[in-house]
Amino acid sequence: MSRKPLMVIPVEAPVQHTAFDLHETLIDAIHRSGQTLQDGDVLAVSSKYTAISEGRVIMLDSIVVGDEAEKLAERYKMNPRIVQLVLQEADHVFGGIPGFLLTYKEGILSPNAGIDRSNVPNGFAVLFPEKPYQSAANIRRVLRERLQVDVGVILTDSWLMPGRLGTSGVALATAGFRPIQDERGKIDLFGNPMQVTQRGIADSICVCAQMVMGETAEATPIAIVRHAGVELVDIELSAQDVAIPWQMCIYVESLTNGLLAHPEAVIVSPNGHSGHEIKRLER
Repeated sequence: MSRKPLMVIPVEAPVQHTAFDLHETLIDAIHRSGQTLQDGDVLAVSSKYTAISEGRVIMLDSIVVGDEAEKLAERYKMNPRIVQLVLQEADHVFGGIPGFLLTYKEGILSPNAGIDRSNVPNGFAVLFPEKPYQSAANIRRVLRERLQVDVGVILTDSWLMPGRLGTSGVALATAGFRPIQDERGKIDLFGNPMQVTQRGIADSICVCAQMVMGETAEATPIAIVRHAGVELVDIELSAQDVAIPWQMCIYVESLTNGLLAHPEAVIVSPNGHSGHEIKRLER
């Protein structure tokens, strides 16, 4: 059975730096764009735009830095106030490299607990929305009440894929449809049953939306994704519906508890030095 071509429609909205009425702004922006939401659409909304609407913008000079943050800032060559924010916001901090701490936050492995300093005035930082899944559900509820339309909602973010240059889209929160499509037990083209495949539908839609929303000065924090083929459902979702415990993550566990013990087996770095050689050169 053929499906209609996927459509991704960018929607511009006013630049914001302080708390504002997100729902009114979304509806007005869609109206001004000349678009109309249809049943079955997925509305992608920037998680940063959502966070700003909630007043989740922090003036860095207001942050009181503790001893632990001072030590980590010195070790990783970071702004101590950013480190303090990371310690306050992250669910878990693994470690870091100069300039960044690797954290687990809202079910996502992310640098600096998702704290962002782009597209906000100098000296400020934006945190994740306080309760992203609740924020997404509220957007869906208001659109249904105000516009009489049944849509899915994604709060979009960007992340660094391990081992790859560049950022990609990731769904911070979802409402109105299941973010994972379970393919286990289905039969492939050659009659083999699928064993482990679960498709990240919300993340895939987010990647499409990010292509038109941009990352810098586009002022396009909204996108309408049409014909995505999602099945809308009225269920309460949370990070547990899409995330696995970080202790089960192949990237985290392979580089911690699952790390090869034999030093000669360490993968060679791009400059040609093995891991134990790098340690020797750094001494």
